[in-house]
Amino acid sequence: MKKNNRENTESEFQDNVVAIKRVTKVVKGGRNMRFSALVVVGDGNGRVGAGLGKAAEIPDAIRKGKEAAEKHLVNVSINEAGSINHDIIGKHTGATVLLKKAPEGTGIIAGGPARSVCELAGIRNIRTKSLGSSNKQNVVLATIDALSQLKNPEDVARLRGKSVDEIKGGM
Repeated sequence: MKKNNRENTESEFQDNVVAIKRVTKVVKGGRNMRFSALVVVGDGNGRVGAGLGKAAEIPDAIRKGKEAAEKHLVNVSINEAGSINHDIIGKHTGATVLLKKAPEGTGIIAGGPARSVCELAGIRNIRTKSLGSSNKQNVVLATIDALSQLKNPEDVARLRGKSVDEIKGGM
């Protein structure tokens, strides 16, 4: 009964399987084959997360990855043009991702792992560049790190004790 209630609440998020890998553990009796799934979830309205699930079967690994992603959601501030408010760099281990704001009509210019994170976060216009490692898991986590560091002008103005117009520089 609890499971049905949980499944109904999960429907608010869209999910995207970024990578599925077969992993092997060598034991005394031979090799244990399992699957690892990297899943990104988001509501398309400023919340996004990523999770890694491992299981003996692919559907179970995807389900576990989705559950892990929903536990680690971050909020993203998106401006009226459907882009981010300022340029930012995110890092995770060897991967570095540069996110640049873009005007309306640009679209999502991003590689595979970063693109899925931006789409599920609800960003419509952005330019990204992946630097360093091209490992999918690290690129996804670096993108989420960058998105979690974003600040909106209202918060910055409140912290500095100024108006939003002073922060934006009369744009």
